[in-house]
Amino acid sequence: MINFQYSRARSIAEAVHLMVSTPGGKFIAGGTNLVDLMKMDVERPTVLIDVSRLPLDTVEETPGGGLRIGALVRNSDLAYHPLVERRYPVLSSALLAGASPQLRHMASVGGNLLQRTRCAYFYDVATPCNKREPGSGCPALGGVNRMNAILGTSDNCIAVHPSDMCVALAVLEATVHVTGPRGERSIAFVDFHRLPEDEPQRDNNLAMDELVTAIELPQRGFETHYTYLKIRDRLSYAFALVSVAVGLELEDGKIRVARFALGGVAQKPWRDAEAEAALNSQPVNERTFAHAADLVLRKATGYGNNTFKIDLARRVIVRALSQAARATPQSQSNKKIA
Repeated sequence: MINFQYSRARSIAEAVHLMVSTPGGKFIAGGTNLVDLMKMDVERPTVLIDVSRLPLDTVEETPGGGLRIGALVRNSDLAYHPLVERRYPVLSSALLAGASPQLRHMASVGGNLLQRTRCAYFYDVATPCNKREPGSGCPALGGVNRMNAILGTSDNCIAVHPSDMCVALAVLEATVHVTGPRGERSIAFVDFHRLPEDEPQRDNNLAMDELVTAIELPQRGFETHYTYLKIRDRLSYAFALVSVAVGLELEDGKIRVARFALGGVAQKPWRDAEAEAALNSQPVNERTFAHAADLVLRKATGYGNNTFKIDLARRVIVRALSQAARATPQSQSNKKIA
């Protein structure tokens, strides 16, 4: 591991000041991703700015009936928080599907948002990688790409975003609150993460000197008709091949509101407005769900080893929508698919 300096911020303002005044710095809280990247020589920060003691570890109700989640709330605490379990169960389920208990106890909500891809070429500094070194190439395009993206790809990158939590936040239409030297601002969750396009090195639209302070959830939480279904190589700690978060509202046997997002298929949680709109006012049945799946995957592209994901995603979407419609969400303790 490289040599680096360490500073502990005593306030949000000090954290931002330290970042501005020390080029090459990185914020650190739980460190469950950043420390690994430093060990692998992928990240080489000159200074670590410890924000773990800042007052950003509370979950509070908002005047509008939603929930404001501090960026330093631990994943395990959020998953078992009574308000989240009761009002936003798809988020609780997604958190419990991710990582191991030990990692969830350390990982922060803000850090979860900012995870880097687990693409094998990104982690291997002996190989080119446009995300790590822009312009060096993307060997995953014709190489080992079983875990890589099938949607929203570019000729520069086919990496996927690894978070489970973020797939649920996409369905809940969360808002990310950040602060920086230019003040505070809010970013709609749909606009937070980026697709690779011509800048694969940029995972999100956060400025380098901005700090995530909170995530805000709106009032609608899909308390009854929801699920988070994650398909992976093994039932214990593993990243998703394909995952789907769903939130539905039903009325008289038809779908009144539908939202669903995919994980493991793109560099950001993947939603498709046209596919969601196609579910509105439709009867609850497999034909309806299959049509929505076809719409989502109409532009999916396989790259050899990962082409199987297209058919897998289609089946997972249908199964997840069926689970949510029946109000039989996927259990994260008994992982047999419902």
